[in-house]
Amino acid sequence: MTAATRRLDFDGVLFFPVTPFDAEGRVDLDVLGEHLETRLPFGPGGVFPACGTGEFHALSAREAIDVVRTSVDVVAGRVPVIAGAGGPLGHAIELARGAAEAGADGLLLLPPYLVSGTTDGLVAWVEAVAAASDLPVIVYHRGTARYTADAVTRLAANPKVVGFKDGTGDIGLAQEIVLAAEAAGRDDWAFFNGLLTAELSQGAYRGIGIPLYSSAAFAMIPELAALHYRAYVDGDETTRMSLLREFYTPLVRLRDETPGFGVSLIKAGLRLRGLPVGSVRPPLVDPTPEQEQRLAAILDCGLALVELGGTRPAASACPSTALADAAGAASR
Repeated sequence: MTAATRRLDFDGVLFFPVTPFDAEGRVDLDVLGEHLETRLPFGPGGVFPACGTGEFHALSAREAIDVVRTSVDVVAGRVPVIAGAGGPLGHAIELARGAAEAGADGLLLLPPYLVSGTTDGLVAWVEAVAAASDLPVIVYHRGTARYTADAVTRLAANPKVVGFKDGTGDIGLAQEIVLAAEAAGRDDWAFFNGLLTAELSQGAYRGIGIPLYSSAAFAMIPELAALHYRAYVDGDETTRMSLLREFYTPLVRLRDETPGFGVSLIKAGLRLRGLPVGSVRPPLVDPTPEQEQRLAAILDCGLALVELGGTRPAASACPSTALADAAGAASR
């Protein structure tokens, strides 16, 4: 199958695995395999190794390609595997070729390193990476990669470009981009919300024609992330709002305390649940013991929600519920 005839179909929440490191700081491919294998039964729509949650910024090209190859081997065709590529142009091209050789199904093209250019320059950069392999490419709108509706119209003429991930939160611009791709006749594009803890904003994205979303939480607590996805697809807003209120909102508040916690908390949560994924690499930092204690309470709440099918748990199970109950008692 050539890139010109490929269509990436995702049926499920998009899983962004962490990259485990051993005690010496080396990539631990065995633990990565366990991480992937234990999450696949929860029905992810696709696996995105060596991307943002996988600390793409801290991996060498060789390490990233090894992570992708292991992911392809473990997933074994059950869902699409979309490899991270990006950064300096030469690095991005090397990763694109390595991902193709490793058997990946596509690329998520992360932003260029440090510099930003004109629309002409950004389009040329995407096309240079896309030309390096036969893999279809999803572009990531974030940081130095700022796509306009015009850029999307031009990229839509390239059959290798098959999707768009939004990481800026500009809903108006995202709507223009969806419309631009549709006007270009690209009904095969995959659009998804790539904001941190995307579950909290996905209701708004669904309203503008972006039905998919990435989930770092799936890597840490797939039981709850899958429950949220089912509620989202089924239109069960009672369950979805309960999960957002009791689990995702407290998680976001903790995440926002320290830069980089969108990754650090996920790895800490995996360690708390018994998977030895190691620490994050600099410049990211691990949570403090006190922050890990609060994360553990949030995870306990999430697991209680799963047991109850998303309904409101007892006050003792969830910090937000306990605070709300205390506030209600004080007002009576």
